Amino acid sequence: MLLAQRMQAVQSPIIPVVGEWIRQCPGTISLGQGVVHYGPPEQALARIQDFAAAQNHKYQPVDGIIPLRDALAAKLVQENGIALTEHNALVVTAGGNMAFFNALAAIADPGDEVILPTPYYFNHEMAVTMLSCRPVLAPTRDDYQLDVAAIADRITSRTRAVVTVSPNNPTGAVYSRESLVAVNELCRSHGLFHIHDEAYEYFVFDGAEHFSPASLPNTADYTISLFSLSKAYGFASWRIGYMVLPARLLTAVKKAQDTIVICPPVISQYAAAGALDAGRKWCRERIGQFDNVRAAVISELGRIKEFCFLPESRGALYFLLRIDAPLDPLTVAEHLIRDHSVAVIPGNTFGIDHGCYLRMSFGGLAGELVADGTGRLVRGLQAIVDRSRI
Repeated sequence: MLLAQRMQAVQSPIIPVVGEWIRQCPGTISLGQGVVHYGPPEQALARIQDFAAAQNHKYQPVDGIIPLRDALAAKLVQENGIALTEHNALVVTAGGNMAFFNALAAIADPGDEVILPTPYYFNHEMAVTMLSCRPVLAPTRDDYQLDVAAIADRITSRTRAVVTVSPNNPTGAVYSRESLVAVNELCRSHGLFHIHDEAYEYFVFDGAEHFSPASLPNTADYTISLFSLSKAYGFASWRIGYMVLPARLLTAVKKAQDTIVICPPVISQYAAAGALDAGRKWCRERIGQFDNVRAAVISELGRIKEFCFLPESRGALYFLLRIDAPLDPLTVAEHLIRDHSVAVIPGNTFGIDHGCYLRMSFGGLAGELVADGTGRLVRGLQAIVDRSRI
């Protein structure tokens, strides 16, 4: 029997592949997956008692329970400058990836095009392909900032949306307000949707500022904003995200969500409402601890600056390294695990089809382990590059 061709075209997720290599090599320090090392606030766990007391064993509203939706609506106004009106809508999702999938299902038909600046977040490209749409790749600048002209050059009659992610996974770049405004205006003038992923909104460093395009006036009809509790609140496995979308898309998004998950896990929604009680201050206190970790990583990587290029990264949990040597990134990643007991993610999974790029994360481990892992990475890369020159 034949398998669906659209699924054959979808890239295989690299995280499980790297995870299997790690399991085969006990003692490996993983600088791969983008998670934080801390767990949810106490307020989130306390709300689970409320869930149990109410005997929430039945389905709840497709778009989220009212207490969580109210708390999110207040957060959006206070922190993002996004007010809910008759022109937009709020939907709670089972994680940020579901929000993206919902959005695509609502706006794109098979054969339609979605512009992804590269490097892209691999699950975005996978979702576009899975829905039989065509990902159109637009390069970013050498510093991984948006190239608005390159995006404009790739718009065709089949284009349905431009996707931006800031702070960015995998590069750590924080896009400027000016460039995001320009992309948003480009979408308005061409009748496109601007899908903006803000999963790392609190992860900004060195004076960088986060900006939400949906806060711009008169943009509610075509701007789709995606958010997640997974990172800042240590909520990865609880699977709670949310989206703000044009009101005219709400019926289609509810159809997609009802088919896939019916409603986001209600126990997680109760916990999410508690997490929002802890709020941004709680998150920033923990994210602020990454300042010294980032500085130590940058200093250590400076030892191999002869062949390791590190563009400015002022956001998210990542550095995307370019290794100036004729090496295959997947092979390098495997050697780093098997020979040097440290894991990173090869850059080709993010749509980089040239050169050797590696993504490392500094968020998933306590500081001393990140330092140990970075030391292993530096020594391993030095050995691999030296061998390649023989």
